[in-house]
Amino acid sequence: MKKIIVKIVITSAILFTCLQSFAQLSSSKIDSLMQEAIHKLKVAGAAIAVVKDGKVIHLKGYGVNSIDTKQLTTEFTNFQIASNSKAFTTAALSILVDEGKIKWDDKVKDYIPEFKMYNEYVTDNFNIVDLLTHRSGLALGAGDLTFFPDGADFTVKDITTIFQNFKPVSAFRTTYNYDNLLYIIAGEVIKRVSKMSFEDFIQKRIFQPLQMSNSFIGDTLINDMKDLSTPHSTATGALKTINRFNIGMISPAGGIYSNVNDMSKWMIMQLNRGKYGNDKKSSLFSTANSAKMWTIQTVLPNYVSERYNTHFNGYGLGWLLNDVKGNLVAMHTGGLPGMLSQVTLVPDLNLGIVVLTNTESGGGSLAFAVTRAITDSYFGLDDAKWIDNRARNLKSNTNNIDEVTKKVWEKVDSLKLTKIKNEDYTGMYEDKWFGKMEVFMKGKQLWIKSLRSPKLNGPMYFYNTNTFAIKWEYQDMNCDAFAAFSFKEKGKAQSFTMKGISPGIDFSFDFGDLNLIRVK
Repeated sequence: MKKIIVKIVITSAILFTCLQSFAQLSSSKIDSLMQEAIHKLKVAGAAIAVVKDGKVIHLKGYGVNSIDTKQLTTEFTNFQIASNSKAFTTAALSILVDEGKIKWDDKVKDYIPEFKMYNEYVTDNFNIVDLLTHRSGLALGAGDLTFFPDGADFTVKDITTIFQNFKPVSAFRTTYNYDNLLYIIAGEVIKRVSKMSFEDFIQKRIFQPLQMSNSFIGDTLINDMKDLSTPHSTATGALKTINRFNIGMISPAGGIYSNVNDMSKWMIMQLNRGKYGNDKKSSLFSTANSAKMWTIQTVLPNYVSERYNTHFNGYGLGWLLNDVKGNLVAMHTGGLPGMLSQVTLVPDLNLGIVVLTNTESGGGSLAFAVTRAITDSYFGLDDAKWIDNRARNLKSNTNNIDEVTKKVWEKVDSLKLTKIKNEDYTGMYEDKWFGKMEVFMKGKQLWIKSLRSPKLNGPMYFYNTNTFAIKWEYQDMNCDAFAAFSFKEKGKAQSFTMKGISPGIDFSFDFGDLNLIRVK
């Protein structure tokens, strides 16, 4: 009898230990995770909010807003949330749908008559849902050079007709290729229907009702610079501060500044299917439109995972959607130079997590790792050591990228005494959507500059045959490029194409979409 009791006690102890290892993470454990992640992933500053069953269970900032000022990051520190702004754009459209001012299947050209896609059929049939679901048929990030890097002179008026200049890479509504420009068009629909600017609509119809009092959209509405996180980068080696990205025309695609305190209110409202307030009697948008936003519109390949037992993967309206252990997960990431964010919602568990960071590229790894650790604990999964996993991957990826770019510049250096006829390349070239780029002599150095995007300028170095490596003066991101020239006959180059040097270049530097033809 005593042996049986001892066995029961031992078995109970083992079971208790196992249950502890699968326990939902406490606020103190989340705190420890964030401290560990900041250190191991070399992130300057970050903040997190975790909400469960309508309550905030963890809310805190970590590290510093700037390694220069050493100002501490808090739960009220504002970050650029980048593409997590897209869900606010779909929420704004949902409000207009609920008010009967638009329908999801309305044609875009009915609101923006000048809107043109790459052929007449697509133009005539492109509807509001198509603006939000990355299924246009265009290539990944098509046209992002109109705002990346910041400071170009393209306007929303340019964007409404720019798509006719692109070649599709897939059939309309068949393939997922992430885009930003069509969200700018969605913002223009909101402006024309509501008779107020997109920024004012978000401020008045979303931020104010939800009491997101410290959030704003676009650079012109920044009213407090005191607690604004500074972007950081490791693109050139050591961690350093870089210039804050100027939002310009991309507010509907990525223009919101917010903090985890305000974002916790946003997540609670989303998990309540549009309802907000202490009594949950007010609705930002209907439950029907909540369901619409969390319904897959564009199917993505399902990644097979025994750990998570996934069955589907796709994009809704401003949300990536999949299932984990039988639970719907709606999430999105966001990235601008030196700013990375992640919002994850598990409606079935009434759980929401937002992580905002100010460091490229460790910030994205931090958001992923900490979010996974928290959600895994709620799914009853063991500790996968996500922070160590991301740290290894980040180091490996960085080393591989550095090795490729290092070899390019070593080759350039070895060829620096090569004699070339610079006059064969100088002149004015033009791409039908990006505009003119000039190749010219600056002193004794061959140089290139974009006339519409002034940050894209820099020296050109001989690489091989008729190809040059460009070292942009803009170095906030790793975006140096090759320029390959073509000659129809002996004499001056007649055209050139471009592509990024680094295998880790951001897809928004879509140099591959350019075809620059000599015009002078």
